[in-house]
Amino acid sequence: MLLLPGDGIGPEVTAQARRVLEAVAQSAELALEIEAGLIGGAAIDAQGAPLDDATVARARQCRGVLLGAVGGPKWDALPVESRPERGLLRIRRELGLYANLRPAVVFPALAEASTLRPEVVRDIDLLVVRELTGGIYFGEPRGRALVSGRREARNTMVYDEVEIARIAHVAFAAARRRGRSVTHVHKANVLEVSQLWVEVVNEVAREYEDVTLQHQLVDSCAMLLLSDPGRFDVIVTGNLFGDILSDEAAMLTGSLGMLPSASLGAGGVGLYEPVHGSAPDIAGQDIANPLAAILSVAMLFEHSFEQADCARRIHDAVTAVLDDGHRTRDLLPVEAASRALGSKAMTDRVLEKLGC
Repeated sequence: MLLLPGDGIGPEVTAQARRVLEAVAQSAELALEIEAGLIGGAAIDAQGAPLDDATVARARQCRGVLLGAVGGPKWDALPVESRPERGLLRIRRELGLYANLRPAVVFPALAEASTLRPEVVRDIDLLVVRELTGGIYFGEPRGRALVSGRREARNTMVYDEVEIARIAHVAFAAARRRGRSVTHVHKANVLEVSQLWVEVVNEVAREYEDVTLQHQLVDSCAMLLLSDPGRFDVIVTGNLFGDILSDEAAMLTGSLGMLPSASLGAGGVGLYEPVHGSAPDIAGQDIANPLAAILSVAMLFEHSFEQADCARRIHDAVTAVLDDGHRTRDLLPVEAASRALGSKAMTDRVLEKLGC
């Protein structure tokens, strides 16, 4: 597999996640080879581009890629097409990673950490399935121009039926392993693209008679995620809506530091990364929460290595550590920050629970 630490706190959290990855693989007697590469700002500094061809080629030869985070103010003055985030968009496109899976799970011990009332968020276990390689982020034409003396910018939202059907299949298959309910989020009252999504999702749903389907407007979905999040099992939607709603769902859990993700495609390579950003303001201080990266390793074991038992062991170990009251700084109120564990110490506790 390939390790891409990235920028900011990325190298710190991936270093801790690697400890868990290697320990669990060893205990399961799985052969594991790990290579490291550069992406984002680190790659710009070393190679002049946010992702080079050699790293893409290496990624294609791996079963899984573990990514930290990319970006930071150091590179904000660069042209948009040269910024660290372009490396992330490129590797998704090059590897054909069209399905982004973002689980939002409220660990029982963290129900009080959410900004919502504990009784609203307790027992939340939902999955956002976001289409990742189409839509407004990739559509053409795009760009800026001077039109009649005024600055104008344009982006285009485009989807075809094949792109919609394949992400719908991912969502319905996931629902079969969970609560057998899919909510398709759209804006079909005003967008022709969303109207096509409704048609195609309905067609795919006929192949999954054991799964319940409902359609939900994106604005009302955003409200329901805050007022009644427990009603959702699997949410499937396009790139733009998925980007926004998955971050909203993430905050139900109390901290972005707890949220993993997986990006999957037809090529057999999965990309795994914590949802949080590079947080350059706390980089190098050993205070970043490593649990999202560690839970991303659990998703790697489940999807790329097909080792569901290993994934469950990691998830159970994280749950046990939190149940014991251990917290990183982001999971504590300001007045309790003095008892926070650092990245390494929190990972030590996870490894202890794993018996490694």
